[in-house]
Amino acid sequence: MFTGLIEEMGTVRRLSVSSEGAYLAIEASKVLGDLKIGDSVAVSGPCLTVTSFNRESFTVFAMPETLKKSTLSILTAGQKVNLERAMTLGDRLGGHLVSGHIDAVISLIARKPEGEAILLYFNAGVNLLRYIVPKGSVALDGVSLTVVEVDENGFSVGLIPHTSGETTLGNKEAGSKVNLEVDMIGKYVEKMLQPRLNSAGGKKESVTISLLQEKGYL
Repeated sequence: MFTGLIEEMGTVRRLSVSSEGAYLAIEASKVLGDLKIGDSVAVSGPCLTVTSFNRESFTVFAMPETLKKSTLSILTAGQKVNLERAMTLGDRLGGHLVSGHIDAVISLIARKPEGEAILLYFNAGVNLLRYIVPKGSVALDGVSLTVVEVDENGFSVGLIPHTSGETTLGNKEAGSKVNLEVDMIGKYVEKMLQPRLNSAGGKKESVTISLLQEKGYL
């Protein structure tokens, strides 16, 4: 489990992809502090397992399913990635609960300055937008962010100067792909509510923002 607060940006030094999966060697410093083989590290979103490490870098493995559902397969040597070690009990939860399991790869449509901040607008389908609400949380490339607005085609988030400078999101341009993880609480609420939404006649209703507000979840 992660918080979405990035500890540092690492650099991809080697990427070996095959039908069996992929090994990534990543240069880092801070996350190496107490790293052990078998530990989990979120690499620009996906939760990956450490297979080896030394004083300058560590190696993680990504299974084929992870490569299909994320941007890991298009990383190249020299590219920066966001890194976060798994949280420990007793840590401050400064972001939100992030599992490191990617829901989709989405595209940045536009970015524009707003004072000292930067607004990023992303596209997303209805199947994802039902879990995204204004002032709710999403993780983009592993970064915990607050949703600004949501419409029928996508949603926007804001980057403060610190987030722009300390994560890879600050350099994303229109057309860039990012890993999206929606707030897992929304998915659990939907699953718990769905059986109760069946009418006596067997008609199944959809979980909507209006319904969640009516039931007191929002």
